[in-house]
Amino acid sequence: MEKAFWTERWKRRDIGFHQPHVHEQLTRFWPTLNLPVASAVFVPLAGKSCDMVWLATQGHRVIGVELSDVAVREFFKDGGQTPEIRSEGPFDLYSAGPFNLYRGDFFETSPDMVRDTVAVYDRAALIALPTDLRERYAKKLASIIPSSAIIFLVALEYPEHEMSGPPFSVPRAEVERLYGDTFDIQVLEARDGLDASGNLRRRGVSALQETAYVLRRR
Repeated sequence: MEKAFWTERWKRRDIGFHQPHVHEQLTRFWPTLNLPVASAVFVPLAGKSCDMVWLATQGHRVIGVELSDVAVREFFKDGGQTPEIRSEGPFDLYSAGPFNLYRGDFFETSPDMVRDTVAVYDRAALIALPTDLRERYAKKLASIIPSSAIIFLVALEYPEHEMSGPPFSVPRAEVERLYGDTFDIQVLEARDGLDASGNLRRRGVSALQETAYVLRRR
């Protein structure tokens, strides 16, 4: 899956994956993590997710990485903010208020960019990637975040023959394969997510399980 795939989808407004509301499992389970106020949260493949706004309302600084300049610009426009823009290595860094969004390739992310993060929020990154890139992504993520940082992950599972991703089906066994050697994996909730996923129903998915995990490094 090439970078152009995602940049073109944003340009064409083919963004059925973008959710206009804050993810319910985030609002329900995030407070139970008891993370420090004013701490930084890293959001990979951030898009223009309104989940980032909710995280900021909880007192967090938000560090995001997103490939599409359309998504980054719209995030700040939707929030009524005019970001400062400057070059940071291979990235363009957009900054306003509690938000620092790096426009560029996630795989170019350095540990220094996320050095003070206490948590990763991944609702739409892992499931956006095909099998070969998922493995590369998981290894990269584990290598750049601080050893004490947790990962809050939301993954989907559906009959793979019914739809060609993205989003891709990532069952628990796949999460274990990708992260189990490095992290302890806790399932917070596995629920039926089909009713809330009209886009996937229209694409022919007949069953959908949405699972929220917390990963803590051993």
